[in-house]
Amino acid sequence: MSYLTEEQKKELAANARAIVAPGKGILAADESTGTIGKRFAPIEVENNEENRRLYRQLLFCSPPEYAQYISAVILYDETFWQKADDGRRFVDILKERGVIPGIKVDKGVVNLLGTDEETTTQGLDDLGKRCKNYYENGARFAKWRCVLKIGNGRPSELAVMENANVLARYASTCQQNSIVPIVEPEILTDGTHDLAACVEASQRTLAAVYKALHDHNVYLEGTLLKPNMVLPGYDCTTKYTPEQVAEATVTVFQRTLPVAVPGVTFLSGGQSEIVATTHLNAINAYKATKPWALTFSYGRALQASVLQAWKGKAENVKEAQSVFLHRARCNGLAALGKYEGEDSSGAAGKDLHVSKYTY
Repeated sequence: MSYLTEEQKKELAANARAIVAPGKGILAADESTGTIGKRFAPIEVENNEENRRLYRQLLFCSPPEYAQYISAVILYDETFWQKADDGRRFVDILKERGVIPGIKVDKGVVNLLGTDEETTTQGLDDLGKRCKNYYENGARFAKWRCVLKIGNGRPSELAVMENANVLARYASTCQQNSIVPIVEPEILTDGTHDLAACVEASQRTLAAVYKALHDHNVYLEGTLLKPNMVLPGYDCTTKYTPEQVAEATVTVFQRTLPVAVPGVTFLSGGQSEIVATTHLNAINAYKATKPWALTFSYGRALQASVLQAWKGKAENVKEAQSVFLHRARCNGLAALGKYEGEDSSGAAGKDLHVSKYTY
């Protein structure tokens, strides 16, 4: 029989808890080569390996204070092996700051035959071998993104069950290699659907995911969930308050998310930096039974204004790092329900939604 050892369980649970420590969250810096190019285009920075390295160096080598708010960083394979100007690997720099290195391990989405543009995620074939290598080189958690859509009968039963099964297979493989799996079933905000539709789709999806995780003997104490917040469609005409979003999101978790799971690290899903922070704060301020840590795993919502400040210029690095620290601090406060808002007229208030978002 194949089971996790008590030592593996202890390590997995400790790392999962450390990632969702109070007032801390994750920087998702795992943009693929193509996606980082889309980030660079508006600031007119060429998408080459050296510029990608310089940008990640800006983030990871920021003054160590950011580690008060950032517990962990998700890396892309290229970035995982890269080094700073002084020759130290980024992974080692993060560890020195007390930040846990992680790795994106999925290989993107592919269409499901016979569905309305629904997808599953690939990358299981050599996952065990890759996880072993990443662990030996410093990674302690991984991320795998599945994507679901709402509208016209979606998410279909096929899409829900297939993606739940893939996430469970991924999680099981990670844990066998002592890596904490972050389980990410993202429901996109594309569409005109209202908040109730997202509640229904999120409940169906999470119920199926946790059934599959149980069926695959995944050790829940050594996992984290990276879901969408429960939001209306981007083109929905009804406007909802942060408090309504918080109530809907927490209610879905109360109905589907086992208490054994240490925490939730929300994706930002194209919300502006300030809206993503405001919603996170409302979720934590909402008075209800919430046995899990509820924090952030933001990519765009931690980096949009940083990129605007940097613009690819060495003389702007310190200013961009200051902006990064500010956003990290704001989200750290929101993870405690203590964020008090800020001026939304600048880059941090800019809408970041991308229809049919891929990376």
